[in-house]
Parts: sequence; structure tokens; C-alpha cells
Amino acid sequence: MKFVIRRLITLIVTLLLVSVMAFVAFQIIPGDVVRGLLGTEATPEREAALRAELMLDEPPVTRYFHWMGGVLTGNLGTSYRYAKNMNEMMPVAELIGDKLPVTLTLALLSVILIILVSIPLGVLWARTTSGFFDGFLNVITQISMAVPSFFIGVMVTYVCGILVHLFVPGGYVSYREDPAGFVGYLIFPAISIAIPKIAMTARFLRNSMLTEFKADYVRTAYSKGATKLRVMYHHVLKNAMIPVITFLGMIVAEIVAGSIVIEQVFSLPGVGRLLISSISTRDFPVVEILIMYITGVVIIVYFVIDVLYRIADPRISEK
Repeated sequence: MKFVIRRLITLIVTLLLVSVMAFVAFQIIPGDVVRGLLGTEATPEREAALRAELMLDEPPVTRYFHWMGGVLTGNLGTSYRYAKNMNEMMPVAELIGDKLPVTLTLALLSVILIILVSIPLGVLWARTTSGFFDGFLNVITQISMAVPSFFIGVMVTYVCGILVHLFVPGGYVSYREDPAGFVGYLIFPAISIAIPKIAMTARFLRNSMLTEFKADYVRTAYSKGATKLRVMYHHVLKNAMIPVITFLGMIVAEIVAGSIVIEQVFSLPGVGRLLISSISTRDFPVVEILIMYITGVVIIVYFVIDVLYRIADPRISEK
């Protein structure tokens, strides 16, 4: 229980520190948000009115606590650039809430593919340390890890979309209009994300298992009459998965935080693409919340990893 409390305190403190840094960073960036919003229609009176409306005439400390108070109560503010209609700006919560299902569904499909393929592949690879199969997997995984993800996305689009016609490139289907079509379209960007991660995870698991095979407890298990399969699945795999859990956690955090490149390649209106467009248009309220979201995802994933570590190996002390 003390372990969980300490981790939760660390999580909260980290989020607070990141919120301060994100807020301060956008206060010192050169440029005038008000003049950028008004453009050629800027006049001293209009600027003063807009500054008052956005609370930009208040001291930074006051603005920070007002912003954090809104975040804690669910009021994330309004976007500077996105509007619901001619007279009303888009709330940040509504804007991100519309993009989040895309990123989360893409992340879920990617993680499922990575786990379902990489774990069996890594185990099979560990059993085959020589011969054609070992050399073939070594070459394929090296290539998969070396090729940039955007190039894999382009190749998947070309092969599956243009040559085989499994989907229409750029033909994104909203989850509101057609949930089945939405998931069907996301399978291909999920494959693009998963391919290099599968190669990394399978190689990492294979090397971890080969290291465990050299441990003393393996020789002891063999001396007691345990079969190779029992040693592999009941002893070696369990211990080899401990470092792999951390590696998978890093992958999950990266994907859930937003696969920016793949979202651009497949024209997906996800969180990553929203972050890029918000930075380019200086939409600071959206960027600040997205930074908090990414930080929160990473911290929560590592919190879960710590818990899984203790479940997988109770010998890990509370340090």
C-alpha cells in the first residue's frame, strides 16, 4: 500500500511540475497571441477587449491558478483557433474529446497486434538459435527496426490501398458515422505502427530468454527432470518477461500519447495531428492540455509497469 501511495504522490507532483513548465513556456514564447487572432482587424480597443476576455491582462500567477482551477474542475478553456460557429469558440475538452477516440482506438489495435505477434515470435525465435529461420528473422527484424515509420506507412498505403484495394487511401471514416468502417480503416495504420515495434519486442524477448537459459536455476530444473518445454514456459519465459514489460510499457506510452507521423500519413484526425496543428497556429490552450495529456499517459503507464513488476516478481523491493 505504501508503494502505491508513493507512486501516486510522485504522479501528482510530476503533473503539477509539468503544468507549471508548460504554462510558463507559452508565456515567454515570442509573439502576440491577440494580434495574431485579430490580424488586420486589430485596433487598440479590440486588442484591449480581447486581452481582457482571455485574461491576458492578468498577472501570470493569477492566470496559472485560474487555468489549473479550470483543469481540476473539468473546464479546460476554449481554443483560440477552432470555433463551433461564428460566435462561439470550441471548448478544448470537446475538441480533444472528438480526437481522442481515434488515437486510443489506433493505440489499442497497435498494442494488440504487437503482443499477439511479438511474444510468440520471440519465444519461437529463442528456441531456434541457428539455421535459416534464425538468420531470416535476424535480417527481417533489423530491416523493420531501421526503416522509418512514415516509410512503412507509405508502403502499407501503396500495397494495401493502391495495389490490393483493401482500403481507400485518405478515406478516413468517422467512428460516429460507421464504427465498423472506422476500425477497418485504422487496422492499416495500426499495422504500420506495429511492424517496427513487433521486431523490437521479439528481438528483446529472444535475447532476454537466451540470457535466462544460462542461469543456474535452469540447470537445476533440468537436473530435476523438467522437460525443455516446461523449463521454457514455466521458468524462463516468466523471468524473461520482466524486462520486456518495461519495454512494452514504453511502446504503449509512445503510441497512446499520439502517433503523430502515422496520423499525418493516413490523414487521421487524432491527438497527434491536433498537437501539430495547434503548435503551428499558436493555439496555446489546446497545446497546454495536450502536453498534460501526454505527460499523464506516460506517468500512468509507468505506474502500471511498476505494479506489474511487483506482481511478476515479488522479490523486487520497495525502493
